[in-house]
Order: sequence, then structure tokens, then C-alpha cells
Amino acid sequence: MRGNEPLISMILIFFTTLLGITSGYYIFIFISGQLESMPLYLIFIVQSFLSVVIYFVSLKIYFYLHRRFTNKNRKFDLSRFQILSGAIEAMNKIASGDFNVLVKTNEHDPFNEIADNVNRMAKELGSLEKLRQDFISDVSHEIQSPLTSISGFAALLKKGNLSESQISHYANIIETESRRLSKLSENLLRLSNLESEDNNLNLKKYQINKQIESILLMLEPQWSVKNITLDVSLEENIICGDEDLLSQVFINLLNNAIKFTPENGKIGVNLSSNENSIVCKISDTGIGISPQDQPRIFERFYKADKSRDRSLGGNGLGLSIVKKIIDLHGGKISLTSEVGKGTEFTVWLPKVKSNK
Repeated sequence: MRGNEPLISMILIFFTTLLGITSGYYIFIFISGQLESMPLYLIFIVQSFLSVVIYFVSLKIYFYLHRRFTNKNRKFDLSRFQILSGAIEAMNKIASGDFNVLVKTNEHDPFNEIADNVNRMAKELGSLEKLRQDFISDVSHEIQSPLTSISGFAALLKKGNLSESQISHYANIIETESRRLSKLSENLLRLSNLESEDNNLNLKKYQINKQIESILLMLEPQWSVKNITLDVSLEENIICGDEDLLSQVFINLLNNAIKFTPENGKIGVNLSSNENSIVCKISDTGIGISPQDQPRIFERFYKADKSRDRSLGGNGLGLSIVKKIIDLHGGKISLTSEVGKGTEFTVWLPKVKSNK
């Protein structure tokens, strides 16, 4: 700001001088008109006195304006300097991994936008860092649990002096936990592929009702052994989607329905359409999901009932994968549930527009 003071001074001198000359000119004209009868030397004295008065008044105005203007701009520049230095300091902290920063702003300052952007960036990066840490923690926990079981039961087998039934039991546990690890690894890779930027859907038109019918037949050993009744209504519909990925959606939802439905329960599968969407509803008479768990059910590694889900081989990734696949297809998924009565998932997928 100091470099601009000569320019400001010149501008103020120009305007105050102009003000003095203009006002002096009109005052002199007025005085001359009133003092025409006076001697010439008296008129000259009066005009000289007025010139001195006008000069000092103009000088006073100049210094007043100069002080007000430069002080205001110094404060203005100091405000901007504080915002910029705060933003630079915050960005240095962000670069070192500290996202708990806040750049202070001043009211009505144009530089506030810089501070707001830095604050928003820090907040978003902080959220991403928390997600990363939670993800690592969840993966570590999911891996550690089966590894502990495998290690423990393998140590028991090495000791010997076990009956055939004990050996078989421990071997089955090791096999089950190994499958859990394999499934976890498979789901992590699948989720990673779905979330990658270069993920390309293999889109094609096919009959989605035929697809769901085939999946129900494939899962028959699972639902028939529990004597579950199926209520199936599949309207014929053509969809344009990635057939393999959408198979994962329906396999996962139907597997969950079968897992959480008790013996002699009921599962409903309904496929219909409206003007814009193909709608698939999969309902069960299972254990249900509590209201506090429902908003988080599609989060990675989230389990509404951790102990029950682990005993059934779940790892909390299935519904995250389901939602991601549906999102990639431009669809949506929702659920309604009541504890002790059951759950219904509803999937909306874009309908193929007919050419007319």
C-alpha cells in the first residue's frame, strides 16, 4: 500500500486544489459584486485574505481525506494479508497431513473466497482421511478375526491326542474361516474395481426377468433346505445393463433374504415397471433391521447385527457393492424394515426407451 501513497496524494491534491480554485472563483465574483463601491486596494486586501483562508481550508481537507483514505486502505491491506498468510499456513499444514485447520475470514472481504475454499478443502480432505482410517481399521478387524481362529485351531490340531470328531470339527472351522478370508479379499477387489475411475460397464440389452428366474433356480438348494416359501411375480422387461454386475445385485439381495429368514419363512420377489423405471422388490419374513441401523446399512463393513452376521459368513461389504453397482447404472435402492417382521429392498433401474 505504501507504494501507492504518492499516487493517492497526487489525486487528493488535484481534487482539493480544484475545489479551492472553483470555490474561490465564485466567492471572488460574489465579493467583487458586493464591494464595487469600495477602493480597489481594499478589494485586493479582502480577496487576498480569502485566498489564504481558502488555501488553509483546502489543505485541511486534503490532510483529512489523505489520513482517512490511506488508513482505511492500510487496514484493508492488513486484512487481506492476514487472510492470505492464514491460507498459506493452513495449506502447509494440510500438505503435512494436518487437516484440522481453519482460516479466519473478515466480513465483506473479497479475499474471503480464498479462505472459504481452503477451509472447505481441509474439511473434505479430513473426511477422506477419516474414511481411509476407518477402512483400514475395518479391514484389519475383518482379517484378524478369521486369522486368529485359523491360527488357534491349527495349534490345537498340532498338539494331537484328539478324537476324530474333534479333528473334523476343528478342520471345518479352519475351512470356514479360510473361505471368509477368500470372500473378503474377493469383495474388496470387486469394490475397488467398481470405485475406480476407469470402470467401464459392459452394457447390453437382455431380459431381466429371465436373469432373476435363473438366480432363484441357482439358489434353490439354500432356500429349499430351510423350507422357505417363494412368492414370485416377474413381469417381462428388457433392460440395458451390465448383466454380470446386476447378477451380483440380485444374488446378494436374495442370499441375504435367505440367510436372515427362519425356517418355514417366506420370501417375495416382484418385478414390475412404470414409465421410467424397472422396479424389483425383494421381501422376507426375517429378523428385520432396526430403525437406527437402516440409514447406515449400505456403508462398507457396517453390520446391523455383528455377531449374527459373522456367524452367517457376512463381512459387511455385500450391500455396499450392491449400492455401488446400482449407482453405476443410474438407479437407486431403498429399504423398509421392521424388527421381528422382515425387510423389503426396492431397486429402481432405468427403463429402456422404446423407439417409436
